[in-house]
Amino acid sequence: MTRRIVFVIYEGFHPLDLVGPHDIFQHAHRLTGGYDLQVAAPAAGPVRGQSGLPVYASHGVGDLDPDGIDTLVVTGGLGVDEIRGDRDLVGWVAAAGAGCRRLTSVCSGTLLLAAAGLLSGHRVTSHWSRERQLLDEHPELVVDCDPIFIRDGRVWTSAGVTAGMDLALALVEQDHGRDIAHAVAQEMVMFLRRPGSQSQFSVPLWSAQPATDPVRAAVASINTDPGARHGIGDLAERAGLSPRHLQRRFTAELGVPPAAYVERVRVEAARRALAEGDEPVEAMARRLGFGTGETLRRVFQRRLGVAPSDYRARFRSMGSLEEYR
Repeated sequence: MTRRIVFVIYEGFHPLDLVGPHDIFQHAHRLTGGYDLQVAAPAAGPVRGQSGLPVYASHGVGDLDPDGIDTLVVTGGLGVDEIRGDRDLVGWVAAAGAGCRRLTSVCSGTLLLAAAGLLSGHRVTSHWSRERQLLDEHPELVVDCDPIFIRDGRVWTSAGVTAGMDLALALVEQDHGRDIAHAVAQEMVMFLRRPGSQSQFSVPLWSAQPATDPVRAAVASINTDPGARHGIGDLAERAGLSPRHLQRRFTAELGVPPAAYVERVRVEAARRALAEGDEPVEAMARRLGFGTGETLRRVFQRRLGVAPSDYRARFRSMGSLEEYR
């Protein structure tokens, strides 16, 4: 059985959203003969990716039958915001997506699928930087931008860029089993199942800026010394407000309560320390206010889906890893 996989690209798409998953499927095809891969765009011919890389689309969507598609893969990229206004492309995606066995997107391609009306009521993910846009523009979706990818029935959505390869590998495993997927992962030098979540990669843009001086004072004290005492009473004294008043204003201005903000700042400080140095986890936990190494491990597992030791091994700067030179 040969499965027809159609990739949708457009001006300003992210090339890795196409090339990564395409190579996963192509390698699986060499092992199984199980795929027919097609690349479609608003018109056949060269399509410029957001990095300037030209990619040749073998088909224009107007010339490509939307019926008989097994898996539709919609790429993301900076161009997705403009292309959502292309009525012909969105209409074709809607028709193709309605009949395919699997409906998938990489990165911000989720926005194109949503514009085509294909995701209503589904739990979806996308690149972490697109979470607020999805929440604001598509209240009909259940948005969770922490997982690497999400499967909700026949709908599969993935996080940014390289996460499309994780998604494609999972699709290969569904089609051909673990042994074939493992062989492809070995060839591509990647995890069969990547540990962790998007949180371990994202820039800490998780809160708004404080709007008033009392809350600014509390925030500044947390950011200056994450490991200090930052109970609500301590913060209220620095802000010159009652604990109840600070709790209410802090949450209203920053979108998270003080305790959650403190924990996030401490996690960010721990992430930097793990990536930049060799301080023992127990000492780091005490210095940054976690108390014990076990508490730090539990918080990391809950927030990032990875242990501190694994985070250090994955993200520590190459300058401190002499054995890898």
